[in-house]
Amino acid sequence: MTGNSEYRPKLWVPGDWNAFFGLGTNVLLNVLVLSGLMLLVIQLPGDTVYGRILPALAIALPLGNIWYAYLAYRLSQKEGRDTVAAMPYGPSVPHYFFVTFVIMLPVVIKTGDVMQAYEAGLAWAFFIGVVVLIGAFIGPTIRRYTPRAAMLGTLAGISIAFISMSAAFQMYTAAWIALATFSIILLSWTAGVRLPFGIPGGLAAIVVGTALGWLSYSVFGWQGLDPQEVGDSFKQFGIHLPVFGTQVISGLSDAAPLLATAIPLGVYNFTEGMNNVESASAAGDNYSLRSILLADGLGAVVGSFLGSPFPPAVYIGHPGWKAVGGRIGYSLATGVVIALICFTGLVSFFLAVIPGAALFPILLFIGLVIGAQAFQTSVARHAPAIVLALVPNIAQWAQTQIDNSLAAAGTNAGSIMDALNGNGVVYQGMAILGSGGVLAGLMLGAIAVFVIDKAYSRAIFYCVAAAVLAAVGLIHDPLGLIFQFSDGFSMRAPNEVWIGYVLAAVVIWIVAMREGGVGASDLMRAVTTPPTEEERAA
Repeated sequence: MTGNSEYRPKLWVPGDWNAFFGLGTNVLLNVLVLSGLMLLVIQLPGDTVYGRILPALAIALPLGNIWYAYLAYRLSQKEGRDTVAAMPYGPSVPHYFFVTFVIMLPVVIKTGDVMQAYEAGLAWAFFIGVVVLIGAFIGPTIRRYTPRAAMLGTLAGISIAFISMSAAFQMYTAAWIALATFSIILLSWTAGVRLPFGIPGGLAAIVVGTALGWLSYSVFGWQGLDPQEVGDSFKQFGIHLPVFGTQVISGLSDAAPLLATAIPLGVYNFTEGMNNVESASAAGDNYSLRSILLADGLGAVVGSFLGSPFPPAVYIGHPGWKAVGGRIGYSLATGVVIALICFTGLVSFFLAVIPGAALFPILLFIGLVIGAQAFQTSVARHAPAIVLALVPNIAQWAQTQIDNSLAAAGTNAGSIMDALNGNGVVYQGMAILGSGGVLAGLMLGAIAVFVIDKAYSRAIFYCVAAAVLAAVGLIHDPLGLIFQFSDGFSMRAPNEVWIGYVLAAVVIWIVAMREGGVGASDLMRAVTTPPTEEERAA
């Protein structure tokens, strides 16, 4: 079809059922996890979790889903085609772990006051939203200068390391449930097999997984489910409406420590959003990055004032939901249904009824699709750059696993560094490489792409940009930003990684001089003139 202002896209098509049950269960799983973190780790009162946090999410999430559905409708109408898929949206997975364990839990340990910790989480979410709003205006420029292989490579690293690997490990703790569920996902969503009676694959997977879970409990006494918890969950039923509050203002009273993490995590948010927009573009749907990021930033700010410390974000997975038939309605329906679940207290019921093993295969599927897309939509010669872009995210994930394991044993890496080194665990290098993994992967992937293409001036430009990011502590510095505002402004010296990027730029420049030279005009053109769309993609 060609563009036609009279064209009226359908708001719902049969494929939206598949995508709805996939994205919906993905978002529901994350809502269940963040609720569990608040109840079990921070030990917030149930009234706060079910009466403030979840109703706030019930406003922030559908606002983003409605906006993304509108953008998809407008794009479909503009281009006169019915293959446009809306962007997925939900609570940001890395952020809800971060705000729990890095922002709120230390406050609880220090003060014993869970409500003070809650207020600090709200203020942190507010800062995240502000940084993302700023990113909405500078992100499009960054995207124009960055090759596709670098953007999709680092996105694949996030997806594989932080979503799929954890999900896969969880699956094998109850493999008899998860593998049966995963086989349904593979048959329906990758092979396109039509299930009996046209049942959506996502729904079938959840129903079968839940049935197997309760059968395992009945026959073998499996401890993954508890009927008592199902009965207790009914106590939370009711209508929980959001309440505008000023607790975020109270949390801002000690803003300095929050800024040190909110700035890099906000940068992470808009970088990941930028990569997701590129992923959608590779799948055929070209969205305005600014329009996407404005929804993310506003969702975090609005949510913080309503009572949610969890910033929402554009989700990884657009190509996957598009591949299974999702168009406009699936994202909109996800927002509405999740909102109803949060408003009514049904989250507690789902926490008790659905085994995680029925949901984790969906997360693994997303990693498969995003990882494959990075290679399928990039030219073959850029494959090494994609792999390189994966590595920092994998390093960050591995460091997280080690840190969590040592914390569980009552120690930390600093206390046993010699033992780690003696057993082949290069912890220090892992921590440095993985710090700021999203941005680091983007930088390394871009440098590799431009070296492969012998676009030396652009490779030098990215080496210098990486050096600047490393010098200020946004990448490759486990201590974070080199400047702090607590107890007055202070700075520390950066680590030596920035020197390595500068020397890499010098090496590339020497090679370029041998092959014809890179003059000042070439470097200026690399800074002032972004690659064309064809150059970025190929």
